[in-house]
Amino acid sequence: MNKIILSFILTGAFLIVSCGQSGDPVAKKKEALQKLKDEQSALSKRILQAEDELSRLDTSAAKKEKTKLVAVQALAPGNFTHFIDLQGKIDALNIAYVTPRNGVGGQVKEIYVKQGDAVKKGQLLLKLDDAILVQQLAQAKQQLSFAQNLYQRRKNLWADKIGTEVELVTAKNQVDQAQRQVDIVNQQIDQTRVNADINGVADQVNIRMGEFFNGNNQIRIVNTSNLKAVAQVPEVYLSKVSVGSNVKVLIPELNNKTILTRISVTGKLIDQNTRSFYVEAKIPYEKDLYPNQVALIRIQDYMAHNAITVPVNTLQNDENGKYVMIATKEGGRLVAHKKPVTVGMTYDDKIEIKSGVQAGDSIITDGYQGLYDGQPLSTQS
Repeated sequence: MNKIILSFILTGAFLIVSCGQSGDPVAKKKEALQKLKDEQSALSKRILQAEDELSRLDTSAAKKEKTKLVAVQALAPGNFTHFIDLQGKIDALNIAYVTPRNGVGGQVKEIYVKQGDAVKKGQLLLKLDDAILVQQLAQAKQQLSFAQNLYQRRKNLWADKIGTEVELVTAKNQVDQAQRQVDIVNQQIDQTRVNADINGVADQVNIRMGEFFNGNNQIRIVNTSNLKAVAQVPEVYLSKVSVGSNVKVLIPELNNKTILTRISVTGKLIDQNTRSFYVEAKIPYEKDLYPNQVALIRIQDYMAHNAITVPVNTLQNDENGKYVMIATKEGGRLVAHKKPVTVGMTYDDKIEIKSGVQAGDSIITDGYQGLYDGQPLSTQS
């Protein structure tokens, strides 16, 4: 109907212009065109008014409003934890470097252990050269035998009232001295036997027959039954990390196997080159864990209960600061609203929201780009 009326008006105007015999034809055409535009504008308003009246009377005839498809997620309070992520390693709690018991060492005559062997505390590992000590022992025993014989003779004479008591006491003292000398040489010979100080595995054996053993990192024993996770922590976290801090130890080679523990030792010195300090955390024995194994160490430095968090990528910025878009119901329809927020800590893909939104709000998690305040929305059912 609207098109028929508009066509009739245009046709009539064309006839009027065509029949004109006087005046400027260009000016008359411009005047006629402007008149048509005015009439078209008035007609469009009447059409819109009629459509509006019709939509009120018949809701099925109302013009559908264009919406944007989005995904939403209801916000719920929960625990939010922040960790310091570091790369560290597994280490043995007890490591012993075998040293000679005589404090000097000697030439190796026998080796009773090889790298990788399990050893027990007190087990014989090496035998050092004791040839000279054996000779000294033979001489000391001879001196002891002579002193014992002389003492027995003095004792027999004293029993027959022959000799003096001083001579008897002197003979007894010579026996004691000779016995002490034998004991000393025996102890020195025993010290040529190099034993393990702890239970564990001979992780390093860098000594061969005939070489001089002095304990300079030549044999290392690692006790794998007591392990620890160690790492260097940047100086900036000095006030946030202390003994007792919660730790997660992840082992990448074991499909990120996670071990929960606590900091047991913190270093008291800042490394001048790395500007970091040392920490360690004891971990229970497991057969799949080995010293020097790579570990991801996460130290907890912040915890908030009943915190509101949102995905990091939903946080946007404008000239007024940070904001998120939420979806709300208004008059039976879903619309977008911009919510300025104050943020806290960020970890992984979550960021803590201190203020601006609350539990129950529906944050727009997909399709939030380019939304304006009040924009109609639709969601997938």
